[in-house]
Amino acid sequence: MWTKKSENETHGSPMKEFSSTTKIAPGAIGEYNEKDELYDPFEHRDKKNSNSDIGALAHLLKSSLGTGILAMPNAIKNGGLIFGGLGTIIIGILCAHCVHILVKSSHVLCRRMKTPKMTYAETAQAAFASGPRSVRPFANFMKGTVDTALCATYIGGACVYVVFVATSVKQVAEFYTPGTTIDIRLYIVALVPALILLAQVRNLKYLVPFSFLANVFIVVGLAITLYYIFTDLKPISTVKYVSNVENLPIFFATVIFAIEGIGVVMPVENSMKKPHHFLGCPSVLNITMTIVVTLYAIVGIFGYVRYGAATESIVTLNLDVSLPVAQAAKLLIALAILFTYGLQFFVPLEIMSNAIRPRFSHKFAGIGETIFRVFMVFLTVIIAIAIPNLEPFISLVGAVFFSFLGICIPAVVETISCWECHLGTAKWRLIKNILLASFSMFALVTGSYVSLVEIIKIYS
Repeated sequence: MWTKKSENETHGSPMKEFSSTTKIAPGAIGEYNEKDELYDPFEHRDKKNSNSDIGALAHLLKSSLGTGILAMPNAIKNGGLIFGGLGTIIIGILCAHCVHILVKSSHVLCRRMKTPKMTYAETAQAAFASGPRSVRPFANFMKGTVDTALCATYIGGACVYVVFVATSVKQVAEFYTPGTTIDIRLYIVALVPALILLAQVRNLKYLVPFSFLANVFIVVGLAITLYYIFTDLKPISTVKYVSNVENLPIFFATVIFAIEGIGVVMPVENSMKKPHHFLGCPSVLNITMTIVVTLYAIVGIFGYVRYGAATESIVTLNLDVSLPVAQAAKLLIALAILFTYGLQFFVPLEIMSNAIRPRFSHKFAGIGETIFRVFMVFLTVIIAIAIPNLEPFISLVGAVFFSFLGICIPAVVETISCWECHLGTAKWRLIKNILLASFSMFALVTGSYVSLVEIIKIYS
């Protein structure tokens, strides 16, 4: 609790409404102090509903191994075999680095603010509130910006998941009902009951079984997909080594969408029993990103070599639907993505639920939140019905949201956090983060433009 004196002293500070769950020590706002190192945020965390390292690894893997990995052959098609393969590895390293600096900055800011843990938005707010005086008035604005972007990002991702599941089921169903064509929008509507149930899960701990099953299903489905890819590989001379320049924005946007899982990072790290295992070498983050980037590069490169110019937006759509094993792969991966919907939707629902919870009386809080979560499910369904085409949808979400949240904001947060005395020799961190932010803006502008042009073409 703050004393009356400290309340007066901090009146008008951008940190006065920092978070309903974050407690800030008196005098925490300001420049770095050596005494900050004496506070260990990990010792003050609630371990009651914490996850093990394996549970955290499962969540991170599942947040990255979604529809994105199946879109990688199409991404490589838009980048070219050599450019796309090398670009995937480089973007993977950049994304892993951005997650690292975000979590590292959060740990530093937790010590500086004397609070056990922070969300992504609270980390951005704390960075500005404790940074140079000129940026402190923007602290609350940054928190709102990150929260809004997170909600929009993962709602967009959830919409992509819905479209993917419906597309996969439709393809198999139509094989068994020749001559019958049902609009994909009806398949999307049929998913509503399952989506509502998954959206009602309110603790990451209870999503672990779904993540585990999803990981098993997607591994089996990917194994089958890779079998079909490797059994009939075409010569690499049949594909482009470097694609046309106008296709490169789609490549960047799709890869960023595929690899990024930035919104799940802070909830997972905050829920770990041993959060110091998240960073370092080896660590939960490094193991996860190594697995993810390796799988993405393999699936993307060889999937493109196998199907060439005929590569679909999602590679499982290229599998021969008349083969029972291929049908099993399509349905297993569709189930995996369906089970991931709860994890994908966890971040925006938590953010928005925390905002609306105080508006309900204690008596109707549970019912109010349940109704709100059902409403949000219907919102994703409506958006999916409006844009039931995967390729431009995936690239648009990746370009607009994941590039901004996954690369730009972590670079800004680290720069502000280190501004006083930790920018390094010749201010190398500042230069590095300027380059990261510039790349992010390039992907955002070019990727969103090309994606919107494709969407307009589809509906024109």
